[in-house]
Amino acid sequence: MTTTTPTAAPSGSVLPTPDELGVVLTDEPTAGDGSSSLGVPLASLVRLALRRNPRRAHLLVSTVLAKHVPTVPAVALLAGEALGARVAEVLDGGARLDAVAATRLRAVLDLQQQADTATDSGNVSDALHRTATTLRTDLAAVRPTLPDVLVLGFAETATALGATVAEALGAGYLHSTRHDPPGATPAAGFDEAHSHATAHRLLPTEDDWLPADGTVVLVDDELSTGATARATIRALHAVAPQRQWVVAALVDLRSDEDVAATEALATELGAPVAVVALGRGRVSLPVGLTDTAAELVAAVAAPLTTAPADLAPDREPTSDGRPVPAPPRASRPEAVTVVTAPPTAVDRTGTPAARVRSPRTDVEGIAADLARVLTNEVGVVPDRVLVLGTEEHMATPLAIADALRRRSTADVRSSTSTRSPVAVFDDPAWPIRSGIRHRSHDVTVDGPGERYAYNVHGFDAIVVVPEPGTEQATLEGPDGLLDVLAAVTPRVVLVDSALEAAGAPESAPRPLTGPSFGSYEPDEVTWLLQDLADAALEADTADRERAIQLEGANYAESLPVEYVPSESYEELYRDALGRSADRIAEAVGIVTDLVLRDRPNAVLVSLARAGTPVGILMRRWAEQQRGVRLQHYTASIVRGVGIDETALRWLAAHHDASQVVFVDGWTGKGAITRELTDALDRFAASDGVRFGDELAVLADPAGCTPLHGTRDDYLVPSACLNSTVSGLVSRTVFNRAWTPEGTLHGAKQYRELGPRDHSRSFVATIAERFAAVRPRVDVALAADGGLESRAVDWRGMRTVEAIGAEYGIADLHLVKPGVGETTRVLLRRVPWQVLVRDPEDVDIAHVVALARERGVPVVTRPDLSYSCVGLIHPLGSRVSDTSTDPTADTAAATGADA
Repeated sequence: MTTTTPTAAPSGSVLPTPDELGVVLTDEPTAGDGSSSLGVPLASLVRLALRRNPRRAHLLVSTVLAKHVPTVPAVALLAGEALGARVAEVLDGGARLDAVAATRLRAVLDLQQQADTATDSGNVSDALHRTATTLRTDLAAVRPTLPDVLVLGFAETATALGATVAEALGAGYLHSTRHDPPGATPAAGFDEAHSHATAHRLLPTEDDWLPADGTVVLVDDELSTGATARATIRALHAVAPQRQWVVAALVDLRSDEDVAATEALATELGAPVAVVALGRGRVSLPVGLTDTAAELVAAVAAPLTTAPADLAPDREPTSDGRPVPAPPRASRPEAVTVVTAPPTAVDRTGTPAARVRSPRTDVEGIAADLARVLTNEVGVVPDRVLVLGTEEHMATPLAIADALRRRSTADVRSSTSTRSPVAVFDDPAWPIRSGIRHRSHDVTVDGPGERYAYNVHGFDAIVVVPEPGTEQATLEGPDGLLDVLAAVTPRVVLVDSALEAAGAPESAPRPLTGPSFGSYEPDEVTWLLQDLADAALEADTADRERAIQLEGANYAESLPVEYVPSESYEELYRDALGRSADRIAEAVGIVTDLVLRDRPNAVLVSLARAGTPVGILMRRWAEQQRGVRLQHYTASIVRGVGIDETALRWLAAHHDASQVVFVDGWTGKGAITRELTDALDRFAASDGVRFGDELAVLADPAGCTPLHGTRDDYLVPSACLNSTVSGLVSRTVFNRAWTPEGTLHGAKQYRELGPRDHSRSFVATIAERFAAVRPRVDVALAADGGLESRAVDWRGMRTVEAIGAEYGIADLHLVKPGVGETTRVLLRRVPWQVLVRDPEDVDIAHVVALARERGVPVVTRPDLSYSCVGLIHPLGSRVSDTSTDPTADTAAATGADA
């Protein structure tokens, strides 16, 4: 692509378009050194602006960075994840961004441009988010974890971009900074010659921050010449030589001479220096652009919004260069609402690779609080909301904006304040249409000065997320950020981070979402879990069984080795899904509508992990069929321990406990239902918060909850599989070595099983049947006699007690009734026998197949009230004296080798 027109000098107040200045952008997918881009057109990534800076006239403003231009957060995150995927391809040779993915990325960028200009952008926005979240989740499914890799982001524009690339690589992260905290000793520093603020410093928290003979990835938004990257590589290589260097940028604009200089550096160091980008090309500047731009800015640029001159006092900084606290507020204090944030770590610090996958603050909790604060007393949400970070503090505000967008119907954008003095032209041809000027609030190596934020006019509310440790007083006053913003928007909300300076305690709960955790899309579920990716928890099934039965270990202290189904077994799953999709969809509709009867704004909390896909389906039914958007979480419940109390406290802090409904897939004998009730009773006594204990399930053969889709014991197809139908997430873990007091229960994710993952396709298959079954759901609900007709009778427990007496099993936890529970016995425990009502029943075909694989006797019992019952092999005292030898009397077995 080439954009060019003859150079035209400004004439009076006539505003030329960027094209008329004669700046030429040319797309060139491959550089002379063989480094390549993803082929994204430069026009989809940057737009021309003019600086108010004598050193450099032009500025290519990124439309995907969430810096100068308010950006759809999912777009900014996707750009970083796509760039991370390009780096991963260089580092391990794996293919991640194929032609389809690249086409989707370009479609997302086109949709963002359409959303910015469309009169009614609702449909465009929906398509944008669907495409972006799907692509982000697909990229996460092939996300690597690479040892000995450090990602270094450049301040101030690339701090969030670098963090996103680091997460995409599972790597450690550090970004340069211009901050000057007391007592800080830089590990390294460098200058950026063309910048308006040249000094960069590195302030890692660990001595071994730079890998030895590893890989360092430098991330910037734009490579204009590559000189800063080359200087940084040369300086760091002298400290710790690396075997490989990678430079990653959104756009690569290097000339042939610059490319040659990069090749020469690689030869000099004896280590390859790879360059990757999303877009590659050249920028050609006309002669005299600096003078032309200065003339144009002086003649036509619009003024910045700032404090009135008579209210803005002249204040000198203190002797140590720190900002002076503001005098009493001069503008509308009632416009500012304060939301207290939990502690978090400072974005510029280094983090170990094992922790970079987890958000370093509770962005989900902050977003939940913001959604509540921004909604007025009659439930109206602002149409347009901006989440504004400050200078280098970009990653957390961007994550909060993304989480807020998922919780709200508002058009949420993200950007940050900046040091960059950019000219404002109120014309659609130019990217910077408005701006504000305010005083700095932080301490930097170059002292206090003016700061700016662009395109902040026209939002219904602006949420300010300042650098951790910022005192509110430094943001106030007639020339402070809060008051200047109050002059351009009806509502300002401050996320108060004054308590954050000391960093985050290790125990701070930080819920997880996709694509960082699990394979579901980020708006489908929030996991109230911690990622135990680095924990060695898997144990041999027989060893686990002995520990559980004979040594008193809890089954949640370790994990079974995840079952990888054979192709023939997966075929049984696909057959079961095809046969039962309508039946499951109808049950989803019935149980969801039962929940909505009493709680129209219910908060769904599914019990991990079998409840997770059911909660997602209930959320989809509510939105697609009833027009209600519900929040959905997943929390851990462990028999003998209860539901995760840290998760309950998180929920109580951010939601009305009376609106919370717990969700599971099915009931067995009702043990988990009783566990839930007991745990919630204990929590009410200890914390004074009462959650309702009614459990919503698809199938309730145990007769222990009125909130059910059916009481038939039939196959819920998701019971056939483990992680590959539950977001690639393991069973939950309660082990004080890994989940200390005050932390969330944990889980692992099995990204290596990504090629076998059915999680999203399972949900999609059921959801496709919603419209067809809705009439049946409406009829069923109209004929429903109320909760009296759904009375709890605990029929399942009576059946289990009878079977336990018959087989001499003293511990009834070893008797697992129902299709789902029998499947779990065969997949995760040491099975003794499987009792079936009808071995030819297609709903239990997978049970019979699993029993064959494991050599477990299948005993026909036509008198069963369940389709099947799984018996765990009793060890030691767990079987009564009247029990028969579990290896004897298998003559009645059918369908399995005795």
